[in-house]
Amino acid sequence: MTAIPPGRVTLSDRRTQRSWSVEVAPYQLATFPTTQARYAQVAGRRPGTAHGDQVPVEGVSWWDAVGFCNALSRREGLTPAYRLRAELEDVEWDVSADGYRLPTEAEWEHACRAGTTGPRYGRLDEIAWYRGNSHGRTHDVGGKRPNAWGLYDMLGNVWEWCWDVYDAEVYGTYRVLRGGGWFDEHWSCRASVRRRSHPTFQIDDVGFRVARSIVH
Repeated sequence: MTAIPPGRVTLSDRRTQRSWSVEVAPYQLATFPTTQARYAQVAGRRPGTAHGDQVPVEGVSWWDAVGFCNALSRREGLTPAYRLRAELEDVEWDVSADGYRLPTEAEWEHACRAGTTGPRYGRLDEIAWYRGNSHGRTHDVGGKRPNAWGLYDMLGNVWEWCWDVYDAEVYGTYRVLRGGGWFDEHWSCRASVRRRSHPTFQIDDVGFRVARSIVH
């Protein structure tokens, strides 16, 4: 886990031409996306199509990701962040919990940018696996240059689930995805790009990384 400093980030959506500013408190974010080995260790299975302990887990839904967060919290003696009611397609986030959780969309972009203001924190080929260099597959985490805060694979390799609902009025329960993946063109691998999908969606270029609140 990497300590992320507080700050302010401006999010934007190309579809609605809207932008909004969010204050971000300090928190911790996983240095790497969750790997196949880590997921198997905690969840007892290996989803997805890729094989290799250090490739990012993929083929996981948003529900899989929040379930993993709770399982990892219990494994380490922490208070689970989520109260799940899957039969109602509902989940409640206990913001006072010290356990693992998904980053908010604002936390994700703040961490990805790491103090930079451009579309990326470095030259794309140096920092990300995307369609131009991935040879059509995921790659071991940490193989490209990290950003200024020491976070790897924030762009490319796999899209990452965030906590937030994308647009409840238009898309209902769809959740936010960030970062771009191994199959994406360069324009999708930018700090500001938002994608959305249903929380049950599973595909071979979507994974996640975990966060933790700093609870006093």
